[in-house]
Amino acid sequence: MTRTAHGPVAVLGLGRMGTGLATRLLDQGIRVRVWNRTSERAGPLAEAGAFVADRPCHAVEGTSAAICAVDDGEALGSVLRGPDGVLAQGPYPGLLICASTVAPEEVVQIAGDVPSVLDVGMLGNRDHARDGELRLFVGGEERAFKAGRPLLEMLGKEVVHLGALGSGMRMKLLLNLLMGIEVQALAEATELAAASGLDRQQVLKTIAGSGFASPVMAFKSRRLASGRFGEPDFRLRLMAKDLMLACKQAAAVGLSLPLAAAAAETHVRATAQGLGDEDCAAVTRALTPKPESHA
Repeated sequence: MTRTAHGPVAVLGLGRMGTGLATRLLDQGIRVRVWNRTSERAGPLAEAGAFVADRPCHAVEGTSAAICAVDDGEALGSVLRGPDGVLAQGPYPGLLICASTVAPEEVVQIAGDVPSVLDVGMLGNRDHARDGELRLFVGGEERAFKAGRPLLEMLGKEVVHLGALGSGMRMKLLLNLLMGIEVQALAEATELAAASGLDRQQVLKTIAGSGFASPVMAFKSRRLASGRFGEPDFRLRLMAKDLMLACKQAAAVGLSLPLAAAAAETHVRATAQGLGDEDCAAVTRALTPKPESHA
């Protein structure tokens, strides 16, 4: 029987989203145990009352739920099934929540025979995570969802159960596919405008205020206007990963997604150019014409 979701909760992975989730839980009076590959990130949470563990298996001791918020499938596999992983010493008795964006089949494979597991696609940024304003799209058995719902409603303003395990990741990949294409389209329009002699700031202001702009385009237009891509809301290399995952999902069901494939190629190239740890809006730098060399 899964323990109550209001008991101690472990948060594994303290990137921007993981830190936001842990902060939100602490603010709600939940006892929180945290782990991160590099312990420096845990300092502010320790000061706020979190217990900092040196290994994932120690972080989950005595907890009712464990939230994994690491970067990719390899990291998730290590956190769960590595030598010091959550499952290293046997089955985890609480509710395991996979909030890392990975391939849907990876969640099913990595989770294996874990009794209670959910995969959760999170829509929002670090501020939404900290303030409990995320939109959460959940896959997993109805029993596990009912057990985890009180905890999830503490973290998100909208909690939707989509169906079987892997459904949350499928929704998350679709949403990130849209964002990747939209942000690249905005960057392409902006670079074309600048190369054609139009004022970059005026063009971005016009696009952001038009009926053609989605909320994410209006938001990212500020990044493009400033040209500052540090302190990312969403790292470009993670967008590249998610676009590639979406393309693999499409190929597996016989679909051709030319826009997604083109965006994936651009983001992979931008990552190779050293832009991977900048905000995903830095994809614009992969579009900038290279200066002609004069021998």
